[in-house]
Amino acid sequence: MSVNQWAYGGSMTAHVAPASRASAPATAPAAAPGIDDTCCAASDDALMEADRAACLAAVFKALSDPTRVRLVGYLASAQGGTVCACHLPDRLGISQPTLSHHLKKLTAAGIITREQRGRWAHYAVVPKVLDVARDYLGTSIGDARCC
Repeated sequence: MSVNQWAYGGSMTAHVAPASRASAPATAPAAAPGIDDTCCAASDDALMEADRAACLAAVFKALSDPTRVRLVGYLASAQGGTVCACHLPDRLGISQPTLSHHLKKLTAAGIITREQRGRWAHYAVVPKVLDVARDYLGTSIGDARCC
């Protein structure tokens, strides 16, 4: 199914190629002797709602860059809860245009907020958004952590 058909509720049958008339009926290959070829039991768990999956995917996509992860960590630990944009490029070792790009991605995903204070923009983390991602990962991977 194409992304456009999925997004607009199209049918998967449009992409199923018709079976060739010359081909033999499909049969499962024979299992090798001594190998159990039974399928596992289906899960009883409900599939995640598409809207929730899209929301989580947007958060994870925004956090898929190491510089953005560093930015979120820095903002989350900031004294007073906000950081002026003027302090960030030097701390991260990146240029102002690159910083603006990363801040725009994080703001668009709802992970951080931007508040204009006179000449400077101040940024803060939205804890509830990070809590949603943290809760999902906590239920998905248990206690295993990569770092």
